Amino acid sequence: MYTIKPLNKIAACGLKYFGEDKYTVSAECENPDAIILRSFSMHEMELPENLLAIGRAGAGVNNIPLDKCSERGIVVFNTPGANANAVKELVITGLLLASRNVIDGIAWAKTLEGHGADVAKMIEKGKSAYAGREIEGKKLAVIGLGAIGAMVANAAYALGMDVIGYDPFLSVKAALSLSRHVHVAATLEEALGDADYVTLHVPLTPDTKGMINSATIQNMKDGARLLNFSRGDLVNNASVGSALEEGKLAVYVTDFPSDEVLCMKNVIPIPHLGASTQESEDNCAIMVAKQLVDYLENGNIHNSVNFPNCESARGGLVRLTIAHKNIPNMLSQFLGLLDGANVDNMVNKNKNEYAYTIIDSAHEVPDNIIEKIKAIDGVLSVRIIK
Repeated sequence: MYTIKPLNKIAACGLKYFGEDKYTVSAECENPDAIILRSFSMHEMELPENLLAIGRAGAGVNNIPLDKCSERGIVVFNTPGANANAVKELVITGLLLASRNVIDGIAWAKTLEGHGADVAKMIEKGKSAYAGREIEGKKLAVIGLGAIGAMVANAAYALGMDVIGYDPFLSVKAALSLSRHVHVAATLEEALGDADYVTLHVPLTPDTKGMINSATIQNMKDGARLLNFSRGDLVNNASVGSALEEGKLAVYVTDFPSDEVLCMKNVIPIPHLGASTQESEDNCAIMVAKQLVDYLENGNIHNSVNFPNCESARGGLVRLTIAHKNIPNMLSQFLGLLDGANVDNMVNKNKNEYAYTIIDSAHEVPDNIIEKIKAIDGVLSVRIIK
């Protein structure tokens, strides 16, 4: 039996994927084989001794101590693309809210309650104060062209916008999903230069933290509208506040309100609703559950953020899986310890400084093989799966 510990409320359709014959799912479990979570912060949490994997039902993993997990050989999964449509739809909503003064207009209309037959006349007289602008024909800069960014770019083009994208790490898969009408800029400055709207879709890393600051804002068109549905810390709030005060930025739409942001003028604060749809939560829960099951039962890795994708159909009697540092001569040391056991299949993949190896054998492996492999310098974790 494997034990799964949810740290957040996870959609029931995902938890049901853990069959009762092989899994116990309990929030009270103290030493689980796997953890499944959404936004719960694990940084102050002691990692359980038996922990093999962590599944994030969502894309961002800044709430998980990746370095600590990697050094323990704990594989961290996420669900890229599972909530992409939900976020895309809210970004389009944000574009429209930034353009049409709908929120203030609705608030004003509600103040007319009690005026009876005069309401219609009052509406016609006062509505000009809430006039907006259309997005058709305007230029949108999409910063980050991953699953969400590409969908936003395509949807904006379909709505008649002129779309320019920027992503220095643009993958082949993402590039193929982009409309041919989306121009890809060579630099961030080129993308920002004459955009009427800028929307952010990059992960939060030391390199991207505060990427929207006084310098990058100066590269923007006067009166540009900024949207952030990715991570709050991508934006330097003080710089954005000053730009809003000066009119350099017309509107800031953010899915990450903070006390500092809430007191700024011309901010549309959305309470982190990007992935908050029933469909998105179901998609993420099912996707991450499938990945955890495949890893626990077969040792396969798909959509890990700290170890390489490494998958192989089961073959042989025994499967040996090894998480290790990406250093020379590791494979020869593993094979040397198998003591004549026939190797039916072996797969080795690496990702930056970490690597992962799957070995299938038609024979039983020595009883002490786990201890022997663990003793090799650079080995982080070892499992035998039968």
